Amino acid sequence: MGRRSSPPGDGPFDDPVALPIDGTLDLHAFAPSDVGDLVPEWLLACRTAGLSEVRIVPGKGTGALRRSVEAILARHPDVVSFRTAGEDAGGWGALLVTLRPPG
Repeated sequence: MGRRSSPPGDGPFDDPVALPIDGTLDLHAFAPSDVGDLVPEWLLACRTAGLSEVRIVPGKGTGALRRSVEAILARHPDVVSFRTAGEDAGGWGALLVTLRPPG
């Protein structure tokens, strides 16, 4: 007997998950293919919440995810600047991002 697969939208991981807007986005839990939509949406939510400094954690790994995030940040209109975090904030496995003020 074959397994019945769930139709799209019925699986346990198909529903959107609300992310806390606390200034840190840890990308370890996300598929790299999600980053292109996730990061800009999260940046907008942070800016809307009044956060001006945020931290994105792509991790250390091979650096491919970090380069993808840096490319997104470099062309995002709400990003004033970004840099590698200090050792106390994740080192080269994290990026500190300065956002434009809302308004």
